Amino acid sequence: MAEHDSDREDREPEEKGVPFDEEAAWRAIVAGYGEEPKDPPGSRPFKPVEDLALPEMPPEGDGPEEPRPAKPLGSSISFAPGVGPRDYTAPEPSEDDFDEDDEGHFVPPEPPPLPTADTTAKFAWLGVVGGPILLLVAVLLGWEMTWWLTTAGVGGFLGGFATLVVRMRTDDDEDDGPGRGAVV
Repeated sequence: MAEHDSDREDREPEEKGVPFDEEAAWRAIVAGYGEEPKDPPGSRPFKPVEDLALPEMPPEGDGPEEPRPAKPLGSSISFAPGVGPRDYTAPEPSEDDFDEDDEGHFVPPEPPPLPTADTTAKFAWLGVVGGPILLLVAVLLGWEMTWWLTTAGVGGFLGGFATLVVRMRTDDDEDDGPGRGAVV
């Protein structure tokens, strides 16, 4: 095996029968350093940053260079103060704008009043919201956490939450309603 590896080093440069001149390869690399390679045929060069908003120009040929448009397109258009797309106001509607078929503008009906909460629900919400607020105030003001303060805060929250969960409506009265799956 050792014989084979040493023999291989001698054979590598002339495997294909063409001698390799490393010095000539380095001279070619150094001579071409700094030169930019030519673009492949059919490719278009990149546009300069200043011309990105301009329309596409045909690829450059051997003929005379075409003039570029003087006015850039896109978001570089500026408007005079007070004149622009955001300064537009819609005209006020008048009665002449409506046809005989139009009924005028829509006025929604007055919404129904909110249902009044019973006393039990009010105290349950007081416990759910008031318990953590009581504990937060005690911590911020540096009160001593006594057993009654902790019981009032934690117990008020847990009791109010449990009361609200138990009193939730389940709407199980309408078992024959649509959307309940297949009825056998």
